[in-house]
Amino acid sequence: EVEKIWIKITSLSLTESRITADETIQQLFVECRLNSFIAEETPLSLPKPTGGQRIHYNYSTVINLDKEDNHAEREYLKSILLKPDLPADSLKFTVVSDPPDDEQDLECEDIGFAYVSLKEIFQKQRDIIEQDIDVFDSQHASTVIGKLTVTVEALNALRSVHEECKND
Repeated sequence: EVEKIWIKITSLSLTESRITADETIQQLFVECRLNSFIAEETPLSLPKPTGGQRIHYNYSTVINLDKEDNHAEREYLKSILLKPDLPADSLKFTVVSDPPDDEQDLECEDIGFAYVSLKEIFQKQRDIIEQDIDVFDSQHASTVIGKLTVTVEALNALRSVHEECKND
């Protein structure tokens, strides 16, 4: 059994906000990060969705956690499972504005963040399948600017890491 966390970024929709109103924000891509280890991003940036539309990335990535090569990642997951006071938002999705080709002086800008708690997946013993998670405004952390539909299959890997904790 290859131990891994499988992540799929299916689609993104935006609610009316400063993001939808901002004409310099035209193309969006999504980055997914596990703590400081691994960052993956959708290979495409897609045109910003307008009222009620969704843009579809259908992008999948795998974080490998086999014992031989991924010691640091496993130790991090153990700490999530064992330390109740650690922040639970272990997978962070960032919606990034990709400047158009003719505006090279503009930087990529983080416009929103969404989170998945691996601790919660383990506690509920349930993977997240095609679930809409809130995207929060990068400038106003309490403002929801949209929904990101994601799948995070991590339960088997977390169970395995947890078994290892017991044996340590």
